[in-house]
Amino acid sequence: MNEITFRLASGGDDLPGLVVLYDAAARWMQANGIDQWQPGGKDEEHFRLRVKEGEVWFAEAGGRTVGAFELWWRDEPAWGPQPPEAGYVHRLMVDRDRAPAGTGRTMLAHAERRIAGAGRVWSRLDCLSANPRLRTYYEDAGYTVVGEQPFKEGTDGSPYAVTLLEKRLPAR
Repeated sequence: MNEITFRLASGGDDLPGLVVLYDAAARWMQANGIDQWQPGGKDEEHFRLRVKEGEVWFAEAGGRTVGAFELWWRDEPAWGPQPPEAGYVHRLMVDRDRAPAGTGRTMLAHAERRIAGAGRVWSRLDCLSANPRLRTYYEDAGYTVVGEQPFKEGTDGSPYAVTLLEKRLPAR
């Protein structure tokens, strides 16, 4: 009943649902004292571009959407130019009202399988340096801090610091 399945998002009808998930996650963060995302911070155009340039995955359980995440194949703003050896996980969003326990980790594992299936050996992500709770979450999931990018540029043009984390994936 609580088995999580995944489906690739497409443009069009999926975009409003991604905005709703993002805004709900941002409100949850704010309510829990986490200064990271802001409601309204990502619109349909953001997700349309992510679908076009990478992959956006929905997690579903019991016939309902319980989360989503973005998978990029390069991330120069945070990681700089890199050889094609990694996939980059972004915007891990969980519906706190519907998601079964462990949904975030299940989504990470799905992303890691996709990355390894593409022949890449690293799963990489970043989080705000000022968010130790999220950093700990990723470390507990097997990610290692490998540096900091102190001047990542936000959508409004202002710089912010992110912690860079990566996980070596088993060979397929």
